[in-house]
Amino acid sequence: MAKLKTTLAAGMLALSVSQALAQSPEPNIKALVTPTVLEDMHKLIDSEIVRISINAQNQQHQKLAQSAIDALDAQWRAEREKDDKPLIAATLSNPLSVYLARLQGRSLGLYAEIFVMDQNGLNVGQSSVTSDFWQGDEDKFQKTYNVAGDAVFIDAPEWDDEAKIWRGQVSFTVTQDKKSIGAVTVELNLTELERRAAVGI
Repeated sequence: MAKLKTTLAAGMLALSVSQALAQSPEPNIKALVTPTVLEDMHKLIDSEIVRISINAQNQQHQKLAQSAIDALDAQWRAEREKDDKPLIAATLSNPLSVYLARLQGRSLGLYAEIFVMDQNGLNVGQSSVTSDFWQGDEDKFQKTYNVAGDAVFIDAPEWDDEAKIWRGQVSFTVTQDKKSIGAVTVELNLTELERRAAVGI
């Protein structure tokens, strides 16, 4: 009997763990990303270090030819698989990336990733290593910087099976004196945002 009880207990524990790790229902990202959530993100990005960094890279690169953009993106992707990472190291160690990494840390799990783009859609700074260096062919850039200074693009949620959380990206144009200079993407931990919303945080 004791053995049976132990077996049943172990089975129930395994079931509870399995249920806890199971994919939760997809959250309504547009309902979760309230005006207050958006305002909080805008305040963090409305910073001198963000504007200075974007303007410096815009001045350095100007309007790059597509071939030059592709070369930088290819270098970034190749460096992800190598020990020597000059482009990645330079980007991650710049002042803007340090600032964004601190923002991510201070969010206590709400911001999963933050990266800022220049007028070409190239990364200027980021809180962690992105899969690519050029975002200019993606909606996060094309539906923000290419649209208007007040444009906001909220992407569909994605399930992170490794972390067992829902993630969702919110992107918007970065401006200075009402002129578009770049864009930013903030990837939210929607599971955490949903938890905070439920308890009124």
